[in-house]
Amino acid sequence: MDILFDGIEMDKVTTSMTINGPAAIIWAFFIATAERKGISRDKLAGTLQNDILKEFIAQKEFIFPPKPSVKLVVDTIEFATKEMPLWNSVSVSGYHIREAGSTAVQELAFTLMDGFCYIEETLKRGLDIDTFAPRISHFFNSHVDFFEEIGKFRAARRIYSDRMRNRYNAENERSWLLRFHTQTAGCSLTAQQPENNIVRTTTQALAGVLGGTQSLHTNSMDETLALPSEKAVTIALRTQQIIAYETGVANVMDPLGGSYYVEWMTDTLEREAQNYIKRIEDMGGVVAGIENGFFQKEIARAAYTHQRELDNKERLIVGVNAFVHEDEKVDIPILKIGEHVELEQVQRLKDLREKRDNLKVEETLEALRKTCLADENVMPCLIECAHADVTMGEMVRTMESVYGTYVETTYF
Repeated sequence: MDILFDGIEMDKVTTSMTINGPAAIIWAFFIATAERKGISRDKLAGTLQNDILKEFIAQKEFIFPPKPSVKLVVDTIEFATKEMPLWNSVSVSGYHIREAGSTAVQELAFTLMDGFCYIEETLKRGLDIDTFAPRISHFFNSHVDFFEEIGKFRAARRIYSDRMRNRYNAENERSWLLRFHTQTAGCSLTAQQPENNIVRTTTQALAGVLGGTQSLHTNSMDETLALPSEKAVTIALRTQQIIAYETGVANVMDPLGGSYYVEWMTDTLEREAQNYIKRIEDMGGVVAGIENGFFQKEIARAAYTHQRELDNKERLIVGVNAFVHEDEKVDIPILKIGEHVELEQVQRLKDLREKRDNLKVEETLEALRKTCLADENVMPCLIECAHADVTMGEMVRTMESVYGTYVETTYF
């Protein structure tokens, strides 16, 4: 972390961290790095993705079982509320749920329910809703069905605002707002005719803007082939800039409001999402749904249906099952990463372990273990571990000794 932020004034920028399973630990490294620079933690601004429930539902990069994992997310929300007022401690993420094969309705309902779970668990800590809700953010996918995606974003804001006011009794208007980031759909991009992905990304980005997104990520045309090249990244950036500065679509709020089709789509998605939300609540909530395989089965069924439609050509993808070039050759630059990157990091880690105070390492890890056993907020201990140059793996193993690990049951 010290190398990463060398020369960067950490209190003059906002930092977004796409990390989930070890999110609290990575955040602790970040905070410790700033403090070594003489920057107090209350001056730091940014966002921690930190949405572990969607890992169990879709991306599968979890470490601990669901209940202690949710506890760690709430630890970060509580810590940020009390000590880091400029920080968004969780970005509730539907993107990965959609990439795993869900429908738009499933992405909408499952994402919102994940966020509501964090809110309800945080309320159990005794925090007032208006002290932390304004710093909760969301992250959605923008897929290929243009009007469905716009309706999804509009429905999300309706459901969220209603629940914040009427279920959780939030009084601050900022608590009612669904602030969300949008990323175009990586799973919609194709290795065949990769230049076509520029068009796909453009329409998806436009749907995000018309749906009211606060920030936007446009995927690069070569992401199905490798990490993006400089040329591909630049085209993706220029796509956003053309939409923002040339089209005029950002000049008015909710420009499609009142369209008979968009309003019908919004109403339909809201109704179907509310049906899913009721089913999840009736089974005992998100954690119960994870443990009984509900989400896994629902997404698997949706993904299977989608693939059958492609196989039967009921759904067409240009360059894949329609308008195919049989002798196509990919002629775009491909980024390659050398093995030396891994070797250099291994050596840095070895050097760190040799020069640090290993007695201090043992002391901070024991304090972390006792904090986990006492079911207290782990963030202060994790920051002390980071200051002592404890590695992420060492912290994880200590926490595993208390929380255990999780092996998912496969459902068909």
